[in-house]
Amino acid sequence: MDMPDTAERLIRSTQELLWDRGYVGTSPKAIQQHAQAGQGSMYHHFAGKADLALAAIQRSAAELRAEAETALGGRGTALERIDAYLLRERDILRGCRLGRLAQDPDIVANEDLRQPVHETFDWLRQRLAGVVADGVRHDELPAGLDPDATAAAIAAVVQGGYVLARATSSPDSFARAIAGLRQLLGAISQHRQ
Repeated sequence: MDMPDTAERLIRSTQELLWDRGYVGTSPKAIQQHAQAGQGSMYHHFAGKADLALAAIQRSAAELRAEAETALGGRGTALERIDAYLLRERDILRGCRLGRLAQDPDIVANEDLRQPVHETFDWLRQRLAGVVADGVRHDELPAGLDPDATAAAIAAVVQGGYVLARATSSPDSFARAIAGLRQLLGAISQHRQ
């Protein structure tokens, strides 16, 4: 096996294990078994577990940004683009790859590991705020609507929807949260000032 393939398998395996088990539950041995890579291969490519976890978190962050950008950067009105983001396909019961890490005490306590999580959620809030501002600018949404606060609320409903779905073991909880948010946004757009 060539080296880039092994490094890629290690990163992908770490992404999956962090998503399912968190940082403490993702041992180097579990990563190696999942990636079908030896200990020597792992330490050839990465200085240790934290280095590999950082690469995996950065990859997950980049993928989340790309998925969000596909929806938010597409064609249509601001509400259509927000809808595309809200309704995009997700593995709801597993939760958000990064949102779950934001709840992991070992990730939060490590500034290097927390940074890509923080940066991605900050990017998402800013990107959503830009779409909301487009809606205000094009008279699709009320002039008095605060784009930044609205973007924070959208992100919070999505993340909260994941939490509710996991707590109830039902994607219906996520779907109801998203449906409620969409109804609120639709009602706001119909009552433009």
